[in-house]
Amino acid sequence: MSAVLKEIQSHAPDAGIQFPAGAPADLIGPDAQAFLAGLHRRFESARQARLAARVRRQAEFDAGAVPDFRDDTRAIRDGDWRVAPIPGALLDRRVEITGPVDPKMVINALNAGANCYMADFEDSTSPTWENLLTGQRALREAVAGTLSFVADNGKRYALKPESERAVLIVRPRGWHLDEKHVRVDGERMSGALFDAGLFAFHNAAALATRDRGPYLYLPKLQSMEEAQLWQQALSHMEAGLGLPQGRIKVTVLIETLPAAFEMDEILHALRDRIVGLNCGRWDYIFSYIKTFRRHRDRVLPERAQVGMTQPFLRAYSELLIQTCHRRGAHAMGGMAAQIPIADDADANDKALARVRADKLREVTAGHDGTWVAHPALIPLARQVFDERMPGPHQQHLGREEVIVSRDDLIRPSLGSITRAGFEGNVEVCVRYLAAWLDGNGCVPIHWLMEDAATAEIARTQLWQWLHAADDGRCPLHLDDGTAIDDALFERALLNLPSRLAGQSLPGAARIPEAIAMLEELTRRDTLADFLTLPAYEHI
Repeated sequence: MSAVLKEIQSHAPDAGIQFPAGAPADLIGPDAQAFLAGLHRRFESARQARLAARVRRQAEFDAGAVPDFRDDTRAIRDGDWRVAPIPGALLDRRVEITGPVDPKMVINALNAGANCYMADFEDSTSPTWENLLTGQRALREAVAGTLSFVADNGKRYALKPESERAVLIVRPRGWHLDEKHVRVDGERMSGALFDAGLFAFHNAAALATRDRGPYLYLPKLQSMEEAQLWQQALSHMEAGLGLPQGRIKVTVLIETLPAAFEMDEILHALRDRIVGLNCGRWDYIFSYIKTFRRHRDRVLPERAQVGMTQPFLRAYSELLIQTCHRRGAHAMGGMAAQIPIADDADANDKALARVRADKLREVTAGHDGTWVAHPALIPLARQVFDERMPGPHQQHLGREEVIVSRDDLIRPSLGSITRAGFEGNVEVCVRYLAAWLDGNGCVPIHWLMEDAATAEIARTQLWQWLHAADDGRCPLHLDDGTAIDDALFERALLNLPSRLAGQSLPGAARIPEAIAMLEELTRRDTLADFLTLPAYEHI
């Protein structure tokens, strides 16, 4: 036990930290409370400073500026340095499965045959207090090897031996999200520090003993300074838990447009613990829309037309591969959101063909691994990577021929907006939001596994399309010539309940609330930064 933790335990319970009545003492006892309170007091002011910097930067984009590579960090980009060696458990990450942290999902994901499982407290978990505690308990029991689950039908789920399980990687929430159920000195705690801190407090020692972590995925970073904040917070955790510095290893999702211009800098800020970057494609598209929300010349077509072959997305992927391999880090590919279509063989074959083509594109480009959202896609993704990647990774592919400029990363996309695309955005956002408000953060809709990232694409596109005429120009139009205006949006909202009638939907009782929330957010003069910020106050 570290001296810091001994000192924590020697004190009386900290009256400055508050939890809901009945918080389980085995998960959030006095020692855990003191550990979390220390994180908040040490890093909350810095977190708020970083969030304020985001606001200032977005104001510049709204005024017409565009992201670019930084002049003040050119020495980092030009320097000859590499990240620390990758631990053995993370050398081969060719297939990773992601999903929420309920016990059944944790067991199925760890047993599914993937190399790694990203247990997600962020985009695929609705952060109700019950969900968070259930998830933390499930992960603690999974690390201990004791997790089991009995379904309502009596079916029992249990873990395979550790040698047959995926390596566990945990994704905490991003810097922008609060944990309203935990207050320190009257302030809400950071959701990121609550998730990562509580997981590390309970599991770090056991994982470190077995050379299995702790491993984290860090989401939504927008700058090297935000990476530096994670570096400081994780070092603080390690000191408090008696771990060697750099024991907690991380992979960073490059899922914001500003971060794409600081990949070298982010790797450098975390160079003693980072093992890779990931193409978080759906959040990246969302970030592109949000960054350029006031730039009519950069409006994206409907989501179905914004694939990884779009020039701005291809440039982002290839730059990430080149940057990671130059620095000795993994370059992870993105999510296949498709799920099996059981009652339509032809449609299922077409969906699997799209997944195969996407994974073939990734492995051919030089990615070291990829993501899937459903266990049934693991064999397909593994086959594609096994055929083209016989070794554990492809860091020998330097992609030196890749030259990516600022303009390549922000290039406008060609395409259209169809009526089906417009109405589909309304449906996806309402159905996902209703389920999220009801406690479900991962929702199958039209044979795609939708999470907060894809719902954000739908929401921000609707806002941007409808506000494109705010500067006095003509509104945008559908491909059939119909103006995209308030009347079109109102008809889509009014028609949605009848379209959904008779279906058994997650969170169905909250659909009227979700419709009202989407309408209010879409009609606002200013785009809300995240859907989950106002929605969080309703759970």
